[in-house]
Amino acid sequence: MSTATDTLNLVTDREFDFHPRDFARVRALIYERAGISLHEGKQAMVYSRLSRRLRDTGHTSFETYLKWLESGTASTQEWQEFVNCLTTNLTSFFREEHHFHTLTEWLRARNGQATRIWCAAASTGEEPYSLAITVAETMGLHASVKIVASDIDTNVLATASRGVYEASARGLTPQHLRNYFLRGKGANSGSIRVKPELARMIEFRPFNLMQTSWQLGEPFDIVFCRNVMIYFDAPTQRKVLERIHGVMKPKGMLFVGHSENFTESRDLFTLKGKTVYDKV
Repeated sequence: MSTATDTLNLVTDREFDFHPRDFARVRALIYERAGISLHEGKQAMVYSRLSRRLRDTGHTSFETYLKWLESGTASTQEWQEFVNCLTTNLTSFFREEHHFHTLTEWLRARNGQATRIWCAAASTGEEPYSLAITVAETMGLHASVKIVASDIDTNVLATASRGVYEASARGLTPQHLRNYFLRGKGANSGSIRVKPELARMIEFRPFNLMQTSWQLGEPFDIVFCRNVMIYFDAPTQRKVLERIHGVMKPKGMLFVGHSENFTESRDLFTLKGKTVYDKV
């Protein structure tokens, strides 16, 4: 039997009805698919982002759209769009700059050895290109370094692989712009594109940290997984950390976000510096 709470819309005066039970179903589905734990304050965000999917798929209510997803008849592409809508992509070049200073010191100590780096939340590409610039400035553009850049959101990965940004993008110095970017002309004035010789260092690929099979090639020396774990609950964080540990080389380094702390997983990683961990 319905209660007053069940029938009360979370968002009023909007195009679609959006009930508490709809939000609960969204929370369950995104947790199952992507490990993301949505808290109660995300109702308006969910409504705004998923309304686009209702319009695009011709559904007239959240109830029918979610029933379609749950029925197993929705396409793989629609599930991907669902996940894309509910992921958050905040990034910039050289965000949390101290990490790139630490990486520079580590690369210098490598003396040109082959290195594999995984950027596990590539978003629109600013982070992996920042990694590539750091490598180029430390070891040269033709260094034996491979960067695997992944993200669950295929839309932002498409932006990342294009490598086109505004010339005023935050975090880039005039030297960066001269050495690693091409300036747009005419209709593209005000835009910059990553130079091919820098882009060649990076392989972009979609990847879901919740999938059970991690086929990522040879183990990594460095993993950047920053500002991702904040969206996971404690059991999911632990599961992901165990899997990251499993794809890293001995003495590998893990870089995480400024608000992430994994001291309770000291059997996997030990704190090396500010939000930088060594593999145990």
